[in-house]
Amino acid sequence: MKIALSLGADFVATGHYCRKGETTVDGETVYQLLSGKDQNKDQSYFLCQLSQEQLSKTLFPIGELQQSEVRKIAAEQQLVTAEKKDSQGLCFIGKVRLPEFLQQKLQPKEGSIVEIDASEEKYQAEIPEFQKKEEELEFFSRKYAYEPEEGKVVGKHQGAHYFTKGQRKGLAVGGTPEPLFVIDTDVVENVVYTGQGKNHPGIYRRGLFVAPDEIHWIRKDMQLEADEEMKVRARIRYRQPLQGATLHQTGNGLYIVFEAPQASITEGQFVAWYLGDELIGSGVIS
Repeated sequence: MKIALSLGADFVATGHYCRKGETTVDGETVYQLLSGKDQNKDQSYFLCQLSQEQLSKTLFPIGELQQSEVRKIAAEQQLVTAEKKDSQGLCFIGKVRLPEFLQQKLQPKEGSIVEIDASEEKYQAEIPEFQKKEEELEFFSRKYAYEPEEGKVVGKHQGAHYFTKGQRKGLAVGGTPEPLFVIDTDVVENVVYTGQGKNHPGIYRRGLFVAPDEIHWIRKDMQLEADEEMKVRARIRYRQPLQGATLHQTGNGLYIVFEAPQASITEGQFVAWYLGDELIGSGVIS
């Protein structure tokens, strides 16, 4: 964007399926990042870190259209991409699948695949009585910690850095009543922790935490102060249906507690929160 503006451009147009709106707050124009009309292709999540300055100079010409309408226009203009299949990969690495790309860039390192039984005592813990609200928020947002001796070694892998939470394919471990899913990875000790079945309790938790320096408000006029709360809808990955949640701003950071447990909350990924169809803020999951 900086380069385009330095060359004299007034705006930068992108092909994202999202929209821009405007509202007035205290006499000042405030720009809104709105979800695309095609809910199946909404890409507002990818732009969750935009600033007001960037949003003011951005246009989303296909945001009001359905993908079928965009393809029709492309066909009428005889564009070669009119019938191109949707890509699920990363655009900047070309046609290479992500696992192969990582294997090209990161050295393999053999480690253990450990299966954690769903009956582990840590999953059965009752919700305690809390003296402070923040203690409750920490409880729901705390990730499970694992040690190799808690489970059994069921296979080998070539690098914990190749795997992500919730992953099923690529483990190459058979003979279990239900498929194995990755419930956690330890890249320091090079251990991949797994559990049987998509309903394994290690996959789910109710909340997450965003550190103070990782909180980003597109709508700074809506920014929460310490001890304030806000009911929103949020998502932790692209194309995930929006989930009911409550933001809890504390002096130590932002907690997000969902109405229902969420699968595979992953540190380092973005959580984005919405009011209606407007994305108002986001943060990096700690």
